[in-house]
Amino acid sequence: MEDFDQLVSSLTPREENSAIKSYQNTVAVACPACEEPFDDMVVCKEPPTSLNLSRTLDLCVDVHDEQAVIFTHQK
Repeated sequence: MEDFDQLVSSLTPREENSAIKSYQNTVAVACPACEEPFDDMVVCKEPPTSLNLSRTLDLCVDVHDEQAVIFTHQK
């Protein structure tokens, strides 16, 4: 993924633990996969990682430095 550092600098950090780091998209940055604004970005720091989602979301996935990066889109 190109411009990952620039993307991260545009987002608001929300949560970090040993498995993931999440950011909220508060400025309507476009998703690198589908080019639509996304809601949150989750970087999976440890493989395998399980995500327990409390709501139904559309997901786009990319890779940066061999880590999965997930972009969520609320339905």
